[in-house]
Amino acid sequence: MEQVVNLAPIGLGLIIIGLGIGIGSIGKSAMESIGRQPEAASKIQTAMIIAAALIEGAGLFAIVISYLLGS
Repeated sequence: MEQVVNLAPIGLGLIIIGLGIGIGSIGKSAMESIGRQPEAASKIQTAMIIAAALIEGAGLFAIVISYLLGS
C-alpha cells in the first residue's frame, strides 16, 4: 500500500497534464471551426464549453480517486 501512496503525486501530475492537453485541443479545434464558419460561432462555442466541462468533471473525479488511493 505504501507504493500507491508514493505514486499518488505522479498520478495527479499526469491528470493535470492530460486535462491541459484535452482542453487545449478543444479550444484549438473550436477556434479553427469558428474561423472557417463565423456564422456558427454560438453553436460551436456552446459545444466547446460543454466538452470542456465534461473533461473537467472527469478530471475532478480522477483527482478525488487519486487522493483516496494516496491516503
